[in-house]
Amino acid sequence: MSVARPGVAIIGAGYWGKNLVRNMAQLESLVALCDASPKVRDALKATYPTLSVSEDLQEILDNPKVDAVMVVVPSSSHYEVAKRCLLAGKHTYVEKPIAHALEQAEELVALAAERDLRLMVGHLLLYHPCIAWMKETIASGELGRVLYMTCQRVNLGKVRQDENAMWSLAPHDVSVVLHLLGESPSEVSAQGLTYLQAGIEDVVFITLRYADGRAAHIHVSWLDPHKRRTLNVVGTKKMVCFDDMAAEKIRVFDKGVSGFEEAPDYASYGDLLTLRHGDILIPHIPMREPLRALCDHFLSAVEDGSTPLSDGNNGVDVLRVLDAAQRSLDAGGTPMPLHAHGAQT
Repeated sequence: MSVARPGVAIIGAGYWGKNLVRNMAQLESLVALCDASPKVRDALKATYPTLSVSEDLQEILDNPKVDAVMVVVPSSSHYEVAKRCLLAGKHTYVEKPIAHALEQAEELVALAAERDLRLMVGHLLLYHPCIAWMKETIASGELGRVLYMTCQRVNLGKVRQDENAMWSLAPHDVSVVLHLLGESPSEVSAQGLTYLQAGIEDVVFITLRYADGRAAHIHVSWLDPHKRRTLNVVGTKKMVCFDDMAAEKIRVFDKGVSGFEEAPDYASYGDLLTLRHGDILIPHIPMREPLRALCDHFLSAVEDGSTPLSDGNNGVDVLRVLDAAQRSLDAGGTPMPLHAHGAQT
């Protein structure tokens, strides 16, 4: 006899929420749904006739079958809805970003801790098998010392009116950079370009700098002819390229520049630096849908009380970088220090 998993309600079941609905239904944990759209609610009732479907959040929170809630509403409402869920005693998952203001995010973390509730943020790529493989590979030292990373997340659309391209797209890449490098940067700079809507940047370039010289550059845009989801990691020994749109998602390049970390006992510059061209490896990485892994991880955290990989503190760390980047955008690209430094695990 199987043990029943926690009962989950999903708040917001439209554009992205429907994917969480599908996964939680397949994991046999979905018990209630909430959405403001009559059209969405009618479709949900037709597909899931045995579930409670409502437009009233309080009705969902009062439902004794609901142990945990997944908040998939517009990001401007993340804080308000997540707070209501925590105050109602529900374990809470909230889509990225956790909030738009640091003090709001920190309040949510404190509420969850006070009530011994799990708070998890939807940093989806942390549950991607390729990102997990990259984390292990970097930790093993195979790449040598990581020097810098470049991320690109561009497409034609979806153009939003309530947030710029950075807030819409960059949380994914910021979360991955912090995860792979293991800590937050010392300063952040960002420059944006506005073409479609006044005051809303369509294209943003973000640079994260670390005190030890490491760096990461992130390019996001919803005004690009190609859909690209790439991450390159350059190490002193090897380099790795992750292309989430490709069939072969990871390639390891055994190439680089030999000698630049050696002692300066050479006769000339040319004697020291030599290019090294080695093999290209395509490792076999068993694939699993990242969203399914995320949903299963949330349920497990609710069941056993463990700390989610992308917990509330992780959400705050990502938000600190976005906050600094927004301050830099507003200041025309001036580098901004982070308000505080958070360590990633």
